[in-house]
Amino acid sequence: MEDRRSITASDDPVQRRDLILMEQARGGSLDAFNDLVLCYQDMLFALVVRMVPDRDQASDAVQEAFFSAYRNMAAFRGGSVRSWLSRIAINAAMDAQRLKKRRPADPYPELEDDSWQPPAPEADNPVTTAMQAERHRALNAALARITDDQRSAIVLFDVEGYDYAEIAEMTGVSLGTVKSRIHRGRLALRENLADQMDLFRG
Repeated sequence: MEDRRSITASDDPVQRRDLILMEQARGGSLDAFNDLVLCYQDMLFALVVRMVPDRDQASDAVQEAFFSAYRNMAAFRGGSVRSWLSRIAINAAMDAQRLKKRRPADPYPELEDDSWQPPAPEADNPVTTAMQAERHRALNAALARITDDQRSAIVLFDVEGYDYAEIAEMTGVSLGTVKSRIHRGRLALRENLADQMDLFRG
C-alpha cells in the first residue's frame, strides 16, 4: 500500500485546502483536481507568460502543465501544492522555449503586448505612461535576448519573489547555479540595455 504519511496537515489554511484537494484528486475525484486548476490557473499563466511572452504558447504550456500534474499526482510527496504546480509549469515553459527555437518564426511576437503588466494609475500623465510603456518594451526585449535559464531565474527571483532555495527546487539545479544564472542574467540585461539606460534613470 502506498505510504501517504508525507502528505501532512498544515497550519496554513490555503495549503491545508490544497492538500485536501490533492488527496481527493489522488483518490479519483476529477472535481477536486478541477478545483485546483481553478485556484492556480491564473497564477501559473502570469508566471509562464513572463518566460514565454507569446500568450498562446504560454496558455498551451499552462494547459500542458496541468495535464502533466494530473498524470503524475502519485509523484506528489507533500509540502506546497503551489510550489509543486509552479515547478511543473516552469518545466512546461522551458519545453515551450525549446520548441520555439526548433521552429523559429518571428521571435517573441507579443513583446509589444503589455497587458500582463499592472495597469498604470489613471492619475499618471501621458508622458509618464509613455515612459513606463517604453521601459516595459525595452526590458521585455532585453529579457528575450538572454538565455532561457537566465530569464527563468530572473523572473522567478525578481518578479515572482521566490528565494534561491525555492528556485533551485523548482528548476532542479543547485543553489550555486541559481545564483550564477541570476548574476549572469543581470549582467547580460545591463549589457543589452546599455544604450537605453536613460529610460531607467530618475
